[in-house]
Amino acid sequence: MQAVLKIDFGGVCAYPEPAYISFWSLIMVDSTSSPRVVTRFAPSPTGYLHIGGARTALFNWLLAKKTGGKFILRIEDTDLKRNTPTATQQVIDDLRWLGITWDEGPEVDGPNGPYFQSQRRDIYDKYIRKLLDMGRAYYCFETGEELEKLRKQAEAQKKGFVYQRPAVFPTKAEAEKAKAEGKSVTIRFAMPEGTIVIDDIVRGEVSFNTAELGDFIIIKSDGFPTYNFACVIDDHLMGITHVIRGQEHLMNTPGQQALWEALGFDNPPKYAHMSVTISESGGKLSKRERPQTLRKEINTRIANLFGGPKLGQTGSSGLSKETWLESLAKYGKISVDELNNFLSGEISLDVPAAEAIAKNLGVELPEINVVDFFKSGYIPEAMVNFLALLGWSPGDGREIVPLDELIQSFDITRLTKSNSLFDRGKLVACNTEHIKMLFNSSDRYKLIEHFNKYLLAIHSPIPHDLNVVKQHNLLLRLIIICEGARTLADIEHKCRFLFIPDDKIEYDEKAVQKVLLKDNGLAMLKLVREKLAAMPELTEQGIEDMLRALAEEHKVGLGKVAQPLRVAITGSTISPPIFDSVQLLGKEKTLVRIDNTLKKFAGK
Repeated sequence: MQAVLKIDFGGVCAYPEPAYISFWSLIMVDSTSSPRVVTRFAPSPTGYLHIGGARTALFNWLLAKKTGGKFILRIEDTDLKRNTPTATQQVIDDLRWLGITWDEGPEVDGPNGPYFQSQRRDIYDKYIRKLLDMGRAYYCFETGEELEKLRKQAEAQKKGFVYQRPAVFPTKAEAEKAKAEGKSVTIRFAMPEGTIVIDDIVRGEVSFNTAELGDFIIIKSDGFPTYNFACVIDDHLMGITHVIRGQEHLMNTPGQQALWEALGFDNPPKYAHMSVTISESGGKLSKRERPQTLRKEINTRIANLFGGPKLGQTGSSGLSKETWLESLAKYGKISVDELNNFLSGEISLDVPAAEAIAKNLGVELPEINVVDFFKSGYIPEAMVNFLALLGWSPGDGREIVPLDELIQSFDITRLTKSNSLFDRGKLVACNTEHIKMLFNSSDRYKLIEHFNKYLLAIHSPIPHDLNVVKQHNLLLRLIIICEGARTLADIEHKCRFLFIPDDKIEYDEKAVQKVLLKDNGLAMLKLVREKLAAMPELTEQGIEDMLRALAEEHKVGLGKVAQPLRVAITGSTISPPIFDSVQLLGKEKTLVRIDNTLKKFAGK
């Protein structure tokens, strides 16, 4: 069976053939010779939008934009056990934050809805009945334990597990009887015999022997379709012409193509399976890193505190393991059973629960999801630019590419086979450049808006209300004095001292030892206080003139004068320029913080 339509030019082609141009790229820009391009992004709400999923969405969106096509968002939510309550809305919010909008989908609607697979069961039922009637699908009754036993038998024989199709398919009556008896009833697709050839835009022709693939489940025991079945129906009904997705889905493609043919559908989508994105540690950048990090940390602490997994044990603090787990679950607002199921790997935790538990334990979870990077102070323009260059390039060596140029340059045939590295250093550099570009553009307000949303998300003490002109101007001032900032988090971190109570300053121990308690730092701070108190008005220029004059008078560098002042008002050696910092803080609060510092460290 040939899975993808072959194009025979008969040895004649009027187009030039440079190395990076293929037939697909030529027809896609000619709307008169090909149907309108329709792409889709179909995430499962089993977690927040992973950075790899965002790249998939971006490439499909770019292709639709470049060709004047249509981009559809579809939520594949049929895995009821693994779906998390907040994931769908977060995926929608993350895509919109990135600037990836959809022509059809949730909150937009369109002619091909509903766009949640859980709401399309009546559609799937019609097609599953067709396959059963044709003898291309059949009921089966094995339990998970029985299937696992068969897999282990195959493993012991050093063979790959392939489900053995029954000589006679069970009838509908037998299936209903099995259900009535409480047995697990699923439906499998009967794979055709022979070879399936996938003509992949990235990887060329890839052949699969169906004997090695076996019959796969298309309807689960809960009555919901599997991914491989539902996506075929939806791609057909929604008119999807191109599917760009991760390399890990390549093994799903022959089964989907076989289903496509069995159902009598014409014109299957053209597939492009992207390269894998690897982390700096060398492994695949996986959405499982965050839950794995948290799970490992909790189990490690259980082993250290209680000596092992047995319940009833008491730790050195006198706290029982059960009590400790109850306390941990309380922070995540989940039950102890849910926590134990998470620790055993049976379920995923909803992200807010996982983050609350991690915060309580003091565990830093790796940035993997789009929202993680948002909360780390990256801006969407930089994220889109960076993601677009993971496994694709415009072909001219550029690394900083604005969105409109990404759309103009996008060519699906430039997707690469080789793995791409998620280089966080490059991401930081890209973000730094995009902050500068946006600040210097006519659309500077967008940067202020990004900063405002970031402050709101992390519950910063910095005022954030763009409806108030005074606060809008304040945010702009903070951005200006933090020129060269790598992330919005850098700006927030440097400036938050301005907006916290004077008695809540937390002093960095290293800064205290190095600056205040060394080389007469406190004595210099007293002199600075006297000079500031005598100034009728604090302006940046006036503060600068006073500090420089004091440094010259005592024949020391400016740092010997400015750094004690900086530590006194901020608690650390990190802040915007000291002249701006003091002027923004104001005379009264500056003097109070200096007095608090002198009192706290007097005699040390």
